[in-house]
Amino acid sequence: MAETATIPSAPSSANKAPGNLVEMNWDPITRIVGSLGIFTKIDFEKRRVAECHSTSSIFRGYSIFMKGKDPRDSHFITSRICGICGDNHATCSIYAQNMAYGIRPPALAEWIINLGEAAEYMFDHNIFQDNLVGVDFCEQMVKETNPSVWAKAQQTAAPNSDAHGYRTIADIMTALNPFTGEFYRETLLVARYTREMFSLMEGRHVHPSTLYPGGVGTVPSVQLFTEYLTRLVRYAEFMKKCVPLHDDLFDFFYEALPGYEEVGRRRILLGCWGAFQDPDHCDYSYKTMTDWGRKMFVTPGVVVDGKLVTNDLVDINLQIRILRGQSYYDDWDNCETFVKTDPLGNPVDQKHPWNQTTIPRPQKRDFNKNYSWVMCPRWLDKSSGDHLPLDTGGGAFARLFSTALAGLVDIGGFVKATGHSVKIHLPKTALKPAVEFEWKAPKWSNAIERDRARTYFQAYCAAAAYYFLERAFAEVQAGRTKTWTEFKVPDEAIGCGFHEAVRGVLSHHLVIKDGKIANYHPYPPTPWNATPRDDFGTPGPYEDAVQNTPIFEENGPDKFKGIDIMRAVRSFDPCLPCGVHMYVGGGKTVKTTHSPMFGASRKG
Repeated sequence: MAETATIPSAPSSANKAPGNLVEMNWDPITRIVGSLGIFTKIDFEKRRVAECHSTSSIFRGYSIFMKGKDPRDSHFITSRICGICGDNHATCSIYAQNMAYGIRPPALAEWIINLGEAAEYMFDHNIFQDNLVGVDFCEQMVKETNPSVWAKAQQTAAPNSDAHGYRTIADIMTALNPFTGEFYRETLLVARYTREMFSLMEGRHVHPSTLYPGGVGTVPSVQLFTEYLTRLVRYAEFMKKCVPLHDDLFDFFYEALPGYEEVGRRRILLGCWGAFQDPDHCDYSYKTMTDWGRKMFVTPGVVVDGKLVTNDLVDINLQIRILRGQSYYDDWDNCETFVKTDPLGNPVDQKHPWNQTTIPRPQKRDFNKNYSWVMCPRWLDKSSGDHLPLDTGGGAFARLFSTALAGLVDIGGFVKATGHSVKIHLPKTALKPAVEFEWKAPKWSNAIERDRARTYFQAYCAAAAYYFLERAFAEVQAGRTKTWTEFKVPDEAIGCGFHEAVRGVLSHHLVIKDGKIANYHPYPPTPWNATPRDDFGTPGPYEDAVQNTPIFEENGPDKFKGIDIMRAVRSFDPCLPCGVHMYVGGGKTVKTTHSPMFGASRKG
């Protein structure tokens, strides 16, 4: 695990006599056009991952073909970046356009967008957690990888069985079996009605048809919001079962496998760009972004070693750096500088997304040189001078951490940040009484806590949605039903949008010249999490979390499933890992030595 942000320490095994390392590769590991691969070398004698490289094998090029387009098309085009969180891109794009055009949408439009995005988080986190991540903890998988853990699970009572209905931990694992498990099948039904909630607000899932700069085209009515509410109440009742179920499961792994907190563990370096605008404060002006950013219902922030170092969106924006690192691009230091200063007069770096020029340079993959189409987003910490490889913790982890530490959010009795935790209140539902959950900032950034946070943030969104509905109903009942503000596209302007995609930080940076897009760079969470080594040799978050992870799986190299590695990578929610394939070859063994700077290996 890296001790500093710029020079990673060598794995502990590097200081010992080198053992025989077995190459094991998972490629592809996610649904990003099947392009994310994890390449590892595992020391089975020391039961530890000795080395990891994260690669992406496909070039998308949105930043290139966006140039020259009408900026009003930005959200329609960029929503196609992803087939699962396209609405997050559309939302972020209209935030950037609102700033560039100098417009403020009506309050009702913002409540509608907030309700749509809350439904998206509920839908996506649910289906990922229980239909994809959950499979890594199900009966079938645990039996194959850790039979001793399965035996213990059969004898371990579930502490919260009264809340979720499963008597033992083994019963929970069985309920998570794909296609046959009771809880697995139940969550598929939840995914259906949460998509319906989203479509009520944004017209179509996942590429919204009613989002525009200046507002929305959704027709507001009491009936519309009541349709949403009936589904929300059903979801809230589900979460009263889901949160204690996952707590029981995750706590059991700590108990059954002492030391499991080290799986997927890395230094606490988190980024959250904030979510859910407050229309009482947000005017989309860059000059007031510090103030309205802190009024968001998920607080933006950078967390370093468990401490919040900033929650200022202006500061967050200015310190973003895009490094080429060991990726397939040429540098752009001598290319055009689109934005020299921000609207407050602060200098803007050439490595900032506003000034980035994408120059692809295809080449053969070489782990000692360049090996990925992902660049290296970093956040420059002015106090230390380090280019921090921030991660999102799968989105929910960073969001809860930043919001908890800031202590700013207080949503009408539904959600409250305390400075060290987030309290979430879900009101009485048909079959269950009111419940309060409390997410407490953990001491580890690891696989289990990233997964746990995902469940708690589902409850957070449900609670926040109750408040958004209250405000939307109030607007309609008061006759304030306008949902769009007129605007004109300026000849020259810049804008930036900050939002949270389901799996973490999302920013869109827009430059307009002659009424057309001169430069446009979207930065979703996976480019932050999946980066290769950067200019300083610092591993990306996936690499850092997997490298040096201990192996608890009981299988040897011949039957190795890589479950601990999979749990580490999947905990970041790398889009949807529904196309996982493993390539081991013939169990090829190589002898390696470690380079402390780059963590690379060479055949001996």
